[in-house]
Amino acid sequence: MELIRHYFPNLTTDQDHKLGALKALYNEWNTKINVISRKDMDQFYCNHVLHSLSIAKIYSFKKGENVLDIGTGGGFPGIPLAIIFPETNFHLVDSIRKKTRVVQEVAESLQLKNVTVTNDRFEHIKQKHHTIISRAVAPAIKLVDLTIDAMAKNNQHIFLKGGDLKNEKNDLLQKYKSLSWEETALSKFFSEDFFETKKIIKLNS
Repeated sequence: MELIRHYFPNLTTDQDHKLGALKALYNEWNTKINVISRKDMDQFYCNHVLHSLSIAKIYSFKKGENVLDIGTGGGFPGIPLAIIFPETNFHLVDSIRKKTRVVQEVAESLQLKNVTVTNDRFEHIKQKHHTIISRAVAPAIKLVDLTIDAMAKNNQHIFLKGGDLKNEKNDLLQKYKSLSWEETALSKFFSEDFFETKKIIKLNS
């Protein structure tokens, strides 16, 4: 948690408490269901929580905004962001039932009233959302293709990816000419080695 407090020094007592409770909750669930790689748990706050919260470095979610987290896995980036933005509605979707079970239990344990969890494929989601977020789920063009029905007018898509995204960018912008692509290296915000090749992409329609 020292890492989170360093980069987000203005946490409220409630936010600090809930973020601080995450590792114990996931450790407990990992003994029953392997949701997060056990070797990765050693870097839990860097590789999962801080990585998720990096979205908050470029965008501040609004009160009442509806956010769809596609392929949420164990609840990232949705759960940490829901803690930081308690007045924003987060809809976390994953097709793997055991993962959504864990996410639901974590959300209930932390009393996150702004989190809804759905076990389904994200292309089946029809409810309109202002913002769609994801973390290394699929190529950008596929993410946009499969969330067309869930996109509200003038929506945005924010996703976390690593490596060279030049081809992904070209493919996407050739098909979706109305979209703009904003790419930011996470090393701009964080000095840890984990973030050296990580990027955050913001697509605006």
